[in-house]
Amino acid sequence: MIKVYSKPNCMQCEFTKKFLKENDLQFEVRDVFESEKFKEEIIELGFTSLPVVVADGHEPFAGFRPDKLDELL
Repeated sequence: MIKVYSKPNCMQCEFTKKFLKENDLQFEVRDVFESEKFKEEIIELGFTSLPVVVADGHEPFAGFRPDKLDELL
């Protein structure tokens, strides 16, 4: 399962979600503005910027990272 922590009006978040959609990867969007729990989860992972991508079997990463997204294919 891929989780994308994001927020409204975040271009890097949109680019990340667009990449995943275009490559037919299933993912769950976790809006940190809608849930304090989601915000706490990314802080616990040590991230301070969005998006944060968490995928089973992969190291979590932040930002729009096509190199890291390619590894999910």
